[in-house]
Amino acid sequence: MSWHAPIGWLGIVRLGLVQAALGAVVVLTTSTLNRVMVVELALPALLPGLLVALHYLVQVVRPRMGFGSDVGGRRTPWIVGGMGVLALGGVGAAMATVQMDGRPALGFAMAVLAFAAVGIGVSAAGTSLLTLLAKRVEPDRRAAAATIVWLMMIAGFAVTAGVAGQLLDPYTPERLVQVAAGVSATAFCVAVLALMGLEGRSQKNSASVVVEAAPTPVFRQALAEVWSEPTARQFTVFVFVSMLAYSAQDLILEPFAGEVFAFTPGQSTALAGLQHGGVLVGMLLMAFMGTVFSKRLIGSMRLWAVGGCAASAVGLAGLTVAGWVGSAWPFQWNVFLLGVANGAFSIAAIGSMMRLAGAGAASREGVRMGLWGAAQAIAFGMGGLVGTAASDMARWMVGQPGLAYSVVFGLEAMLFVMSAALAYRIGIPLPVLMEQSKTPRPGVLPTLNSGALS
Repeated sequence: MSWHAPIGWLGIVRLGLVQAALGAVVVLTTSTLNRVMVVELALPALLPGLLVALHYLVQVVRPRMGFGSDVGGRRTPWIVGGMGVLALGGVGAAMATVQMDGRPALGFAMAVLAFAAVGIGVSAAGTSLLTLLAKRVEPDRRAAAATIVWLMMIAGFAVTAGVAGQLLDPYTPERLVQVAAGVSATAFCVAVLALMGLEGRSQKNSASVVVEAAPTPVFRQALAEVWSEPTARQFTVFVFVSMLAYSAQDLILEPFAGEVFAFTPGQSTALAGLQHGGVLVGMLLMAFMGTVFSKRLIGSMRLWAVGGCAASAVGLAGLTVAGWVGSAWPFQWNVFLLGVANGAFSIAAIGSMMRLAGAGAASREGVRMGLWGAAQAIAFGMGGLVGTAASDMARWMVGQPGLAYSVVFGLEAMLFVMSAALAYRIGIPLPVLMEQSKTPRPGVLPTLNSGALS
């Protein structure tokens, strides 16, 4: 493959395999080991919670990882290296969990190192993979590409959780380490095979004429340059606020169903499946509309980002009403439609990320993608904590569970309204916004510059 050739559908699927491999190791550490620590080892639930938060916190290094791939000119070495670190972190996390049974201090110290390695591996591999997609996928395929890659990651979650669950029964410490090693080794091999020959040779390495080397840029300077770009800065704020709203609902929806609607554990689990089904529908709808109508307004990533945030706000507002009304509210339909809105929003956000990675100074795509990935990771790390803490505080202040949850869902809806406003403003210079507010022109869409979502 030549360096400038766009990646076709088969290449997109191959990158989806890499994302699925990445997801397989991550779900092993954040889900399977979580359950082992709490159930089999009877450790406080706060312990795995802190470790998962650590793996998100470490991902503030994403901009530095993206900068390294920008300087080197190739993404494949960073993806492979990141997968290697991630695989080692997965095995190390399992070994640390085993040590916690007899030597908790040693096990926790090992777990800190292992979960930090997981975060670093995800940062290197995930940032470079998205940058490669952004640079080499044609614009009219980006929505479908984002959907394919994310669905394959979800498939990696599901397959790994199912297979690992079967292999771990009956549980023994030795079996846990063996399963973790098998999953990590398989994921690494799948990623390497999927990437083989996909990216092509860098022009820097294939040029036949030797020229004087340009001075290597400094990371702080590159990051400052990207942050000075209005579009990149606006999109960073949008990613943080929207992902905070997106993730804050996860840990309180099922408790809400149990306390207000008297759902059993089985029914609340089925409710989560219903929401995920809605997310899948929203993703597929976004992929179809973004691909078939890519040249029209209806296929605009900006339009879908705004609409997805607004629809998510409406869905959360519905849950706010549900906390007041109770069983008279069509709760399950509300949750399904919230999932559809979340799915459409998430693909629009990823597609917009791919579009805007190349909007600005050249050779800074990795830094931009890393900056946005770091904002997303921090938001996800904070989301569960903020959602559950706000729920507990509202319950203490209000006293009634239904009303307390309503307050929290209402706050999350407001965050999505803010996100919709932020998405609308991305790429529109402030003078243009001020002029629009002074001289409204009904029926005429605002003119966007080259950095706008499209």
